[in-house]
Amino acid sequence: MVRPFVVGILVAVVMALGASAQTCAGNPVAVQILGSGNPAANPERASSGYLLWVGQQSKMMVDVGGGTYFRFSQSRAKLADLAVLAISHLHPDHTSDLAALMWGSNRQRSAPLPIVGPSGSNVAPDFATFLNRLFDARSGAFQVLGQVLGAEQPNSARPVLNISVVDVTKGEPTNVLDRDGLIVTAQGIPHSMPTLAYRVQLRGAAVVFNSDQNGTDPKFIDFAKGADLLVMHMNLPAGAPLDPSHATPAVVGRVAQAAGSKRLVVSHIGLFNVDAAVAELKQAYTGLLTVGADLQCIQIQ
Repeated sequence: MVRPFVVGILVAVVMALGASAQTCAGNPVAVQILGSGNPAANPERASSGYLLWVGQQSKMMVDVGGGTYFRFSQSRAKLADLAVLAISHLHPDHTSDLAALMWGSNRQRSAPLPIVGPSGSNVAPDFATFLNRLFDARSGAFQVLGQVLGAEQPNSARPVLNISVVDVTKGEPTNVLDRDGLIVTAQGIPHSMPTLAYRVQLRGAAVVFNSDQNGTDPKFIDFAKGADLLVMHMNLPAGAPLDPSHATPAVVGRVAQAAGSKRLVVSHIGLFNVDAAVAELKQAYTGLLTVGADLQCIQIQ
């Protein structure tokens, strides 16, 4: 016999688990945040990751930071539906769950998976080299995943990665994908290593996924101009000094205002007073603002 108070506990646990599984499926176009945190350990926020939903399908994933593989499963997204996996840069809080995603891809997708990332520099390899160091069947850190780079491996059925590398030094946006009405372009932005922002256009809407950047390049404002939804990273607290790698809240507000975004979503949030940071941001930004949270769904259409 199960005692009443035990039953109550079990019901509460089931309800909590059900509430944690949230999907954006069914919206014409929507963005779901898989990870809204920064590198700091945070019990409420995974590291960076986003999904773009079109109808019932998750068509684009941006970044795969720590915890996003778990959030991906909670979102009920399917690897088979992805048209592209876009990586902004190679810091661990944006890439560390890539191996987990590929390891879990066994028999979940047969078609090649387009994946795109930045060119290299003296502080980071180019994206193709990065993937080879991870997955090469002879010398990679995860040799068991060599099939994703085309190696023949027994008892495995994982998708081959179709790799593209974008030159972050180009002055103009680079076309990444144009398929079934989904148009994706990328542009380099100023950070401590080569980094890309992505602009997505579909069904008359525009979404821009900014990443870590200091906000000093006016070309990004042109790149993000008039977006229906602009995702920007608010990594620093209110009152923080200017930083060569990350924009302060005040700079985030100025950039979003200059870009004329219809809605701003702030993410990549650290362990600081968020209300104070938002208040500083709002001194420059007067549009609609959403403070991101894990598994949050923002409908665009």
